[in-house]
Amino acid sequence: MRDLSGKLLNWYDRHARALPWRVPPGQGRADPYRVWLSEIMLQQTTVAAVKAYFERFTTLWPSVEALAAADDARVMAEWAGLGYYARARNLRACAREVAAAGGRFPTDRAALQALPGIGPYTSAAIAAIAFDQPETVVDGNVERVVARLFAVETPLPAAKPELTRLAGTLTPQQRPGDFAQAMMDLGATICTPRSPACGICPLNDTCAARRAGIAAELPRRAPKAAKPRRQGIAWVVLNEDAVLLEQRPPKGLLGGTLAFPSTGWDGSDLPPPLDAEWQELGHVTHVFTHFALELQVMLAHATGNPQRGIWMPRRDFSPSDLPGLMRKVWARVEETLRQN
Repeated sequence: MRDLSGKLLNWYDRHARALPWRVPPGQGRADPYRVWLSEIMLQQTTVAAVKAYFERFTTLWPSVEALAAADDARVMAEWAGLGYYARARNLRACAREVAAAGGRFPTDRAALQALPGIGPYTSAAIAAIAFDQPETVVDGNVERVVARLFAVETPLPAAKPELTRLAGTLTPQQRPGDFAQAMMDLGATICTPRSPACGICPLNDTCAARRAGIAAELPRRAPKAAKPRRQGIAWVVLNEDAVLLEQRPPKGLLGGTLAFPSTGWDGSDLPPPLDAEWQELGHVTHVFTHFALELQVMLAHATGNPQRGIWMPRRDFSPSDLPGLMRKVWARVEETLRQN
């Protein structure tokens, strides 16, 4: 394995993916702000989904100071659809801490990890990619590459400590940031979950799983437990000029986002927002990290003072400002309105 990093870096110099937050190999270090922002967005989210959000955020807020000064509601609206909304709350908190410290991110992993929303993986990624620190960066792609290189047959997630340790034996002192990104690219483009392209892999002569004929079987995974199901109700109230919306509590599920009044699925037990003649539109389903949700959609055309929520003028209402669950609710409403 001694020449592995050199082989992989040579491959990366020729085949690195062009990504909006990345500096091509040999063209200097990446902007820590852009590395941090991209890594927060990429948590639990695909590269394809993040690209447009990243480009929009960096156009609106090209520096950490600009993001720190942004209106909270605007940031949450721009984040809508990316999910895992605690990330957006931590994003604002972290930006403000960094801006208050002069706009400079710490260069070492321990100090980075002390910032809001930055955990072990993200701190290692920023330290390596933005500051060229020899930190070991292990995401899902890297876990898969390492499991195959060393033929680790222990199922995930139990294998994670062993895979992290083995990945650490590969991290070079020179160009650790490029090496981290090369490992990610290898997993994303060649050492893929299904049908890995072993014939064109730059590391195929050192891969223990390939020699054993089990590359496509690794990493093994323990069976997933079935997710519990929850049920709830979403109330959509319309009139000629406005839509009834509420801002969810700052913490918890969909924290801080605009949403239709709802109940039953998030620990709340609340009545409808106003007295009205309600029409049942059926259900929408949505899968969160820890549970699956079936949400009954209720529609009313009404006016008056609601017990909860605020009237948003139709001209200011955009479904794109809603989180994914509430976009599904609105899609069901639109379907009904078209039929009528």
